[in-house]
Amino acid sequence: MTAPLSPRIGIVVIGRNEGGRLAACLASLGGMSARTVYVDSGSTDGSVEKAQAMGALTVRLDMSVPFTAARARNAGFDALETAFPDADYVQFVDGDCTLDSDWLSRAEAFLQAHEDMAVVCGRRRERHPERSVYNRLCDLEWDTPVGEATECGGDALIRIAAFRDVGGYADDLIAGEEPEMCVRLRARGWRIWRLDAEMTLHDANMLHFGQWWRRAMRAGHAFAQVSSRHAASPFGIWKRNARRALLWGGLLPALILLAAILIHPALLLFFLIYPVQVVRMALRSGPRNRDSWIYAAFAVLAKFPEMQGAARFYINRVLKRANTLIEYK
Repeated sequence: MTAPLSPRIGIVVIGRNEGGRLAACLASLGGMSARTVYVDSGSTDGSVEKAQAMGALTVRLDMSVPFTAARARNAGFDALETAFPDADYVQFVDGDCTLDSDWLSRAEAFLQAHEDMAVVCGRRRERHPERSVYNRLCDLEWDTPVGEATECGGDALIRIAAFRDVGGYADDLIAGEEPEMCVRLRARGWRIWRLDAEMTLHDANMLHFGQWWRRAMRAGHAFAQVSSRHAASPFGIWKRNARRALLWGGLLPALILLAAILIHPALLLFFLIYPVQVVRMALRSGPRNRDSWIYAAFAVLAKFPEMQGAARFYINRVLKRANTLIEYK
């Protein structure tokens, strides 16, 4: 089944070289493809022509300007407002996702019933969690608590009035643009909600350790950049995430190594704090659940690439260098 037509909703899809995933994404929109803007970021696989053939309006980003997903979404929103000025809500969808056929009607009804809600999101699932542990980790990561939330991801239905109120996404963020916008929305009195409803199927296609490492690096960069931007805000986020990445991924191992060199090699045993941390996290989540151990192990390991990403941001800030994309696929 595909999404039914809703005259109050417009859709923005962003992508680059998604191939068959983009075709599946647009097909899942059904009649809503006629109210869809596809924003392409330098694809060389015929994505623009494919989107046009499937009924979507298309926007090609000027690739002489640094690309970010935030910039693509803002460009799509601008085109959507021009083409469909009657829209009250915008559904953002990544081009490697398909939309659940019941999602738009449920999400629209929720926003209509709650005028103070700016954003509503649902369950994003990984299409093939069985193909790799990294895909499985994505699926676990997206299983967020139902109810009021502090942030959303890339797929969400957003009230256009609220989006305008805060000026949309921050174009310069290379990642974490959705939670950052949610900070500004909450500061303006808007709320974010996670429904207990299927929303999208995502195809990460993350099959190698290097891909997972770079994705975790990108997360660390986002933790540092977004938390620094809102350091003085009571609605700020990710301060603890950035600090933990720097502590567990950088400062602590450096201190252990230094102590082992200057005092005694036996002090290397302090590295056992990392497996102890894995056990502690797994026990807290449920020791009989295999996923608890997988998630805990990679959560601890992730502190190292997260530290790398955070350090990259801080170094670039000191040297006044532009932040560049960290891509994993």
